[in-house]
Amino acid sequence: QVQLVESGGGLVQAGGSLRLSCAASGRTFSSYNMAWFRQAPGKEREFAAGINWSGSTYYADAVKGRFTISRGNAKNTVYLQMNSLKPEDTAVYYCASKQSLTFVRGSVESAYDHWGQGTQVTVSS
Repeated sequence: QVQLVESGGGLVQAGGSLRLSCAASGRTFSSYNMAWFRQAPGKEREFAAGINWSGSTYYADAVKGRFTISRGNAKNTVYLQMNSLKPEDTAVYYCASKQSLTFVRGSVESAYDHWGQGTQVTVSS
């Protein structure tokens, strides 16, 4: 059973930056495909950014150019660097994983098997 633990959320002013981390259990992290989703109050959970096992990255239009996803396989960790934050980025951010070496990209929840508990990000105006 893969366990994912997010950290790094908090309160930041508009225009500021935060870096989220997601630590994963397991010995085969290099074969995990990882993603960040987010859920704003009263809204459905939505895809934000993904990185597959080979390191290819992809982003939702809403965060493209401001957010950067990366992975550190030696530390079993995926990161989300968030710059130029806006109040509409306020949400609970969730880390998700799918173990597969044939995975290319996935921006829907059903593409992932395991989820973290989430970390709150609040951007004040």
